[in-house]
Amino acid sequence: MQRSVVRRSESRFEGADGMALYRRAWLPPTPQQALVVVHGFAEHSGRYDELGAWFAARGMAVHALDHRGHGRSGGPRAHLDAFEHLPDALAVFVELVRREPPDVPVTLVGHSMGGLVVSALVSRGDAAVDGAVTSGAALALSDGISRARIRAARALRRVAPRLRLTAGLDPNGLSRDPEVVRRYLDDPLVFRKMTTAFAAELLSAVERVGRLRDDLHLPLLVLHGEDDPICPPEGSRALFARARTPRSALRLYPKLRHEIFNEPEREEVYADVLAWLEGHAAPAPGGRS
Repeated sequence: MQRSVVRRSESRFEGADGMALYRRAWLPPTPQQALVVVHGFAEHSGRYDELGAWFAARGMAVHALDHRGHGRSGGPRAHLDAFEHLPDALAVFVELVRREPPDVPVTLVGHSMGGLVVSALVSRGDAAVDGAVTSGAALALSDGISRARIRAARALRRVAPRLRLTAGLDPNGLSRDPEVVRRYLDDPLVFRKMTTAFAAELLSAVERVGRLRDDLHLPLLVLHGEDDPICPPEGSRALFARARTPRSALRLYPKLRHEIFNEPEREEVYADVLAWLEGHAAPAPGGRS
């Protein structure tokens, strides 16, 4: 396959409530499809440069935003008054991408908390997209998060919503690639704490969206590392169980940790996503194609 020349761009747009949000894109000369990348908690769109360039070189326009309070977007760092701000902003961003030429199919690609945001948006039934891919979606609570901790976060939120708590995320659970972990720890746009309001909203959204059982009628590609210590694969299995289109597929990767797009085998994962996007053999094992 001949590789396309990739053009990078950066700009800002207004979210649903007027918040100034940052966006970037990786663009081939003549896109055949568009991907909208939705990053996870505490990170930002710049961590997807390798992914964006890889897909753009193969004819996909890749667009990504920084969530409010993340990366280069506006808002207090690691703070969130209401979880719905995130899917609302994503819906605005999708509409912007839709209006940009050419008119091509648009697929969401959400990682971790981004997978939760994508799942929340498509569950509303009004997402203007043609499909969705999730990676290590935050749709189930890990064993390390006790009910007492959830109650404590909610109680603290009522009296001190902007009190900052340690996020408790182990960077070694992200990837088996030590260079990925080093770059994560050295990244000035990655943060280590969240406010009590953010913690309470995120935990509530994981529980709420994870409990949904309504059918989903757009193509889904659900991906998860089987050795993910941060977001249990059970949430991804439950999401896939709601899929009702024949093109939907589930892929669980043995030995891979949370960031499957940053594992040593990442190009194999990229190739699985590309094959699914192009309508070829969907990835297996794990689910129907």
